[in-house]
Amino acid sequence: MRLALRRMWRRDGASRVAEEARMRGKVVIVTGASSGIGLATARLLAGRGSAVVATARRADRLADLAAEAERRGGRILAVPADITSSEERARIVSAALGEFGRIDALVNNAGYGRRGPVEIVPLEEVRRNFETNLFGLIGLTQLVVPELRRAGGGRIVNVSSVAGRVAWPFSSVYGATKHALEAISDGLRAELARFGIRVVVVQPGLVRTEFGAVAEASSRVPPEATVLYGLGTAGAKRRLDAMRRFAATPEAIADLIRHALAVECPRPRYAAPLHARALLLFRRAAPDSVLDGVLQARAGRD
Repeated sequence: MRLALRRMWRRDGASRVAEEARMRGKVVIVTGASSGIGLATARLLAGRGSAVVATARRADRLADLAAEAERRGGRILAVPADITSSEERARIVSAALGEFGRIDALVNNAGYGRRGPVEIVPLEEVRRNFETNLFGLIGLTQLVVPELRRAGGGRIVNVSSVAGRVAWPFSSVYGATKHALEAISDGLRAELARFGIRVVVVQPGLVRTEFGAVAEASSRVPPEATVLYGLGTAGAKRRLDAMRRFAATPEAIADLIRHALAVECPRPRYAAPLHARALLLFRRAAPDSVLDGVLQARAGRD
């Protein structure tokens, strides 16, 4: 048993070394790089020798990230931009090509969650959530794919969510954006395989980031809806706190993204942490009626 474990650790260590060697000097665009998973991913890739083009709306945080990477001997080009703007998406790609001359990979990570019962979420806010989580991602991908094709191949990692397979109550709008992202990724994977471009989906579960706070700030729920649906009650808070105990660190998801970028033959999907993999397995195995019961209990139904 000990010998088998030693061999496994040796293989894992050798695989990691090979993956890190494969990523050295690669030019990677990372969106949503000012916080959370995107920040951790940009920092990790730069620390392992990749040239990172970090983009997000918060210019001050990007500048700090670039300065930190420089102090540590890494390379991060900070490009403040809003990916919902076609002009700014073009500027991201132009900046990457102007600085590094090529693009080897794209990590589509930018996104936020719009919460609330579907009944009360304004339609313009639904559209806004799709603009950031899906349409901006598609627009940037359309600009990057020709560069990857010219380079003879590359990698696109789309950061989805467990919500891309399981639509949680009061997060249905966000879940819809991620369900759509999963479909786009599957279509892209088949379309781009002939060009040597691999498309990989990463499905995080709960992660300890600013995501929840941003979702709360962007999700204005009227008091009457809060009362009607039981939001903000002690029971809802207990359920949320119980789930947060299982949250992963952004660094753990960043390492999974690094693996998805670097492994020679990537799987179509990677999920983390353990609770995310367990939930996705349950989703595949359980009948819809059973899943409905679980989700209705999560929504607070007696």
